[in-house]
Amino acid sequence: MAVKRPRLAGPLFFAGCVVGLAAYSPLAAQARRGQSPLSQDPLRPSGQNVIPVFDGWFENSDGSYTLCFGYFNLNTEQSLDIPLGPQNRIEPSEYDGLQPTHFDPVPDPSLTSKYRHHWCVFSVTVPDDFGSGDITWTLTSQGDELAVPGALRPEYILEEPTSSGRGAIAPFLRLEEDAPAAQGRRGVWLGPLTVRANEPLPLNAWILHAEPGTWLQWTKHQGPAEVVFNEPEMRLDVAEGLATTLAIFSQPGSYIVRLQAINDLESRRNPTYGFEFHCCWTNGYVRVDVVE
Repeated sequence: MAVKRPRLAGPLFFAGCVVGLAAYSPLAAQARRGQSPLSQDPLRPSGQNVIPVFDGWFENSDGSYTLCFGYFNLNTEQSLDIPLGPQNRIEPSEYDGLQPTHFDPVPDPSLTSKYRHHWCVFSVTVPDDFGSGDITWTLTSQGDELAVPGALRPEYILEEPTSSGRGAIAPFLRLEEDAPAAQGRRGVWLGPLTVRANEPLPLNAWILHAEPGTWLQWTKHQGPAEVVFNEPEMRLDVAEGLATTLAIFSQPGSYIVRLQAINDLESRRNPTYGFEFHCCWTNGYVRVDVVE
């Protein structure tokens, strides 16, 4: 059965969609027809959609712009894998390929993480003359095709890499001991590393110039099979230091694992915040080739 393809808005839309649908008429109309991917009870253990989210954009020092995208998995227990291709694509196609193919469940607020959607898990950098164009991410999950456009609209400007109002700053991160450190959502890249299937691979992250209590999370970003981390989430109790996890890849193939490191100062001041705050953290990505 054909499903209408709604074009979703960014994070402001999602603050409302988990409460109700009345403010967004295309999805509300689908709800009345019984075809909506967003029900009146949107968070369930399984069977729900993954919704692409445009988190915002910022200008780079060279005049280019970076657009950030995240996602909201409406399942509290079920993760989904959606390979690159017609069901997981970026348009224009020249920007396609760095989006995640693995989607973790909505974070449990009773655990270390306080965040209800997965923020800026990848970014797209466009030239200084991009103007009024847009980047559209389309995901098909549970039989529903959902698309979100990202554009350089002034209401979606992000603070990067610091937030003076909240006293937050993204940590500096390096993935190799002697590599230069970097900061911000555009991310630090390493690899490819090589490991055998079902053998542990140490993954290291050096955190610099941060507040004590930096929160880190490792997860699979892309890849054909399961990746298990012995410590997927952790807090670094010192301002600068090394955090290590072990990753085990169940099958051969090409993978990307993602690290997000955030100076979680505001969460420690106010444990009820989380959904709407979009600064400040640093992404890390490690390419891994897994062999027999």
